[in-house]
Amino acid sequence: MSKTFETENRLPNIVGSGSKFTGDIETNGDLRVDGVIEGNIKSQGKVVLGSAGSIKGTIKCVSAEISGTFEGKVEISELLSLKASSFFKGEMTVNKLSIEPGAKFIGSCLMADKDGVKTPATDNNKKA
Repeated sequence: MSKTFETENRLPNIVGSGSKFTGDIETNGDLRVDGVIEGNIKSQGKVVLGSAGSIKGTIKCVSAEISGTFEGKVEISELLSLKASSFFKGEMTVNKLSIEPGAKFIGSCLMADKDGVKTPATDNNKKA
């Protein structure tokens, strides 16, 4: 019985510091970016953007942790975490959002529940 590459590959995909990638990335696993990506990312796992990394494009994934510079649009089905060193410019659709003090955010946010119902993230939408 042969094993598939997916079950054997447990290491995250990495775009290392000093690397620049232009194009689309699609992966079933996690992705760590310490370099530069200009393009779209679709991941069935977690996307981590290191403090020296940058992404310009779109990200669609389960969860993401941003410490570097991001410009574009994200759609996160679970948690988006903006770390203190992050700079985020664009649109986000998330289920849960964590923003550390010091993080910079310019753009818009829509909160989507598990059923995909989207509501703007404003004080008027808080449940009592």
